[in-house]
Amino acid sequence: MSYKIIGDSCCDYPYLEDDFGWLERVPLTIELDGKEYVDDKQLNCGALVNKMAATLSAPKSACPAPGAFLEAYENCGADEIYVVTLSDKLSGSYNSAVVAADIFKRSHPERKVFVFSSKSASAAQISICLKLHELAESGLDFDSVVKKTLDFISGMTTYFILETLDVFRKNGRLNHLQSLVTGALKIKMVMGGDETGNICVRGKALSIDRAIAKMADQIKERCRGRDMSDTTLYITHSQCPERARHTRDLVLSMVGFKDCKIMKAGGISTIYANAGGMIIAY
Repeated sequence: MSYKIIGDSCCDYPYLEDDFGWLERVPLTIELDGKEYVDDKQLNCGALVNKMAATLSAPKSACPAPGAFLEAYENCGADEIYVVTLSDKLSGSYNSAVVAADIFKRSHPERKVFVFSSKSASAAQISICLKLHELAESGLDFDSVVKKTLDFISGMTTYFILETLDVFRKNGRLNHLQSLVTGALKIKMVMGGDETGNICVRGKALSIDRAIAKMADQIKERCRGRDMSDTTLYITHSQCPERARHTRDLVLSMVGFKDCKIMKAGGISTIYANAGGMIIAY
């Protein structure tokens, strides 16, 4: 049986590689100051960060239409299709992929497709894609791959380290008083994904280095007594590769992960992490 893994464009790219050839991405779009940007490999995320900083407007994202996912399913030619999207609590991408899957299965009852909500974003999504690739390559049947991947998702942990809350201020997710306080004190946030796929606050710090250290301590405590030697740490960075390497080295000095993969943020990760932000998952 042939298989294909399809993700939305919040599945980020490897930092020092061109791409994962076995993964196809269906792009979201970004609107800023009346201009639309397609979140694909041609998007210049550094230029996008500069445009975000130069405007009072907040960037807005739009999920792919069901037809975009349906086209990807139709064209991939695989017997078994696995789809990974942003958390269904954060984006309509999951619903679009599911609608497309229902249409596709009516037309192609002999082919199989399953859509996973990552219950997270970015680094977590690419970790799920890599797990799917590993399981599918092992020769497991479709239902076993789906079950093991759902188990993998339920055991994942995600952190977000943000240099600036500017996007959250611009789009109204911080009230006026919160904006004044966090801006004046230059508070750095340690955030994460909860078990439902929503974003929650896990800590605050007065510098980015303290925020990273606080997150590393939390990872150490969460992993205490667990064998992490088969687990990979994933870090997506937005315009801060040295910070990502520092974070990798700090966490690996405290927890015995098998490996760490560093990814570069695509457009959707960039508009929320902003310059200097990171998403960490394991």
